[in-house]
Amino acid sequence: MAMEQVSASAREASERGREAATPADIPARGWRDVLARVYENIAEHRILAIAAGVTFYALLAIFPAIAAFVALYGLFADPAAISAHLNSLSGFIPAEGLSIIGEQIHRVAAQGATKLGATSIIGLLVSLWSANAGMKAIFDALNVVYQEKEKRGFFRLNAVTLAFTLFGMATVALSLGVMVAVPPALQALPLPGAVDTAIAFLRWPLLLVLIAFAISLVYRFGPSRDGPKWRWVSWGGALAAFLWLAASLLFSWYAANLGNFNETYGSLGAVIGFMLWMWASTIVLLTGAELNAEMEHQTAKDTTEGKSRPLGKRGAVMADTIGRPMS
Repeated sequence: MAMEQVSASAREASERGREAATPADIPARGWRDVLARVYENIAEHRILAIAAGVTFYALLAIFPAIAAFVALYGLFADPAAISAHLNSLSGFIPAEGLSIIGEQIHRVAAQGATKLGATSIIGLLVSLWSANAGMKAIFDALNVVYQEKEKRGFFRLNAVTLAFTLFGMATVALSLGVMVAVPPALQALPLPGAVDTAIAFLRWPLLLVLIAFAISLVYRFGPSRDGPKWRWVSWGGALAAFLWLAASLLFSWYAANLGNFNETYGSLGAVIGFMLWMWASTIVLLTGAELNAEMEHQTAKDTTEGKSRPLGKRGAVMADTIGRPMS
């Protein structure tokens, strides 16, 4: 009788993926547990309210971030050219957001290269520090998702968030480069029409991969915990990138065809539309993190980097505990 109970317990553990070494090893019954807990946690962790808070700090940070981005861009190229590249983001960012970003870029770039160069040291540092608040808000939200308390000291935390702020700016610059530089480069090369079309199309999957990689890095280093193996953050990163792209396209279509924010909010219409898009983007980001967290929670295997350690000794709540069965 005892052996039968042990056998049944082992079979159930196997069916739920308690010995899964990767997310791909989790069976269907285990995925039902994972997805049910993700759905439950979105309400329990108040993801919509937390996303609204992150959006507030991100909105405060975006204008200093634009100033810093233009200043850095101006070290290598004409900052006025950024405005011309913004149209390539239409569809991904709603028109209201592009309008706000474009006006701010034009204002900063209009100061001229001389002024940007003369104030690049102090002005850039102040702008980066202000923009850093948005990244810190994201890190705080990820701690909620992973059920962690912030254990990093002031200097270490700010060093990491500043590095990610700079990385975010570099990602934006690279994304613009992928979308803007590819078409003229193809026109200059004597390529057959089919190859030209294929390469032009492939820039979009490349952009999606770049976004997924950037999001996965935030998942990996954002929470205050021992780092998970890459396989336990890349799935949520891929999901978040796909959902962000779909949500952005849908929101842009809605704003262009159905939602006239200016009629409802007057002169604040563009700001409100931009805030709603940022809020939706943050919800997507945190949903991907919830998926990663609950995938780790499903297995008893050590999901953290380095030598395998037993439960309770891994330095991460999701890796040190096992999620409850949901079915």
